Amino acid sequence: MSEQPTPDHIMQVGLGFWASKTLLSAVEMELFTELAQHPRDAETLRERLGLHPRSARDFLDALVALGFLERHEATYSNTPAADLFLDKRKLSYLGGILEMANHRLYGFWDHLTEGLRTGKLQNEARSGDTPFFEALYADPARLKQFLAAMTGLSHGANLAIATRFPWAEYGTFGDIGTAQGDLAVQIALANPHLTGAGFDLPEVAPSFEEYVEHNGLQGRLRFVAGDFFADDLPNVDVLTMGHILHDWDLDEKRALIGKAYETLPDGGALIAYDAIIDDDRSKNAFGLLMSLNMLIETEGGFDYTAADCMGWMSEAGFTSTRAEHLIGPDSMVIAIK
Repeated sequence: MSEQPTPDHIMQVGLGFWASKTLLSAVEMELFTELAQHPRDAETLRERLGLHPRSARDFLDALVALGFLERHEATYSNTPAADLFLDKRKLSYLGGILEMANHRLYGFWDHLTEGLRTGKLQNEARSGDTPFFEALYADPARLKQFLAAMTGLSHGANLAIATRFPWAEYGTFGDIGTAQGDLAVQIALANPHLTGAGFDLPEVAPSFEEYVEHNGLQGRLRFVAGDFFADDLPNVDVLTMGHILHDWDLDEKRALIGKAYETLPDGGALIAYDAIIDDDRSKNAFGLLMSLNMLIETEGGFDYTAADCMGWMSEAGFTSTRAEHLIGPDSMVIAIK
């Protein structure tokens, strides 16, 4: 006999915003950073975080039930994963993307139905007055948060790329749409023979240079200001595009890949990575939801399969392509000229 269906999964997903907002509020109040210093009892946490007596116990115990906190008798502490990834004082902190989700994306997703019906973005630029990236880059505080969020979202994949691509065969690289520069930094840290460039709009330069200096790499990494549609890309052996292609429509994707092909020397490589959707489009739920997020955030962006990307690369002239899983939902597609 077949197993009787239950509504459990429907309810879990349909009311998933309960758990999401509970975690996002905990990140906003820096609960995990507080507990990384020392386990605390409920009353101490209530006072330090400014919680109301009515909410504190349910809030903390909900985070226990969700797997983000541990409770021993009356004392709360972080789980190992929360301690590693949600403590702002650690280099492994990825809460930046959650901070952006809390302050920006959570509200924009309320307009998903409209986006599904109109095909139009639903973020700050939904009025149509200012293009999304122009609006984003015009606000220094919002830009800084966005760049930190990109580091948090990409850090694990960046570490994998830095060690698993055959960098010993190359001498120079350029990271296109570098943001804060974490991919460039991780590649340089893992491969002392390399020199590289981070390429992005001029407004990004201070954040990139600060991050590079913090990692002691200012002698090997430089910032190149430019628009990757309008300006020349750096003349290097390897070009990387991390979480870049999914921002753009099909013609723009092809244009960026074609521009990389024209820039690279024979034997040069292009590495593109995103939350690449599985070719069957049925397993990488994060990649598919990220593509819906591109509907919310961009005028024509969408995520794609490895087969899609390898096809575009072959059309541009690359003679060899392959895909490799990195970490979590992220994979890279490598093309050789």
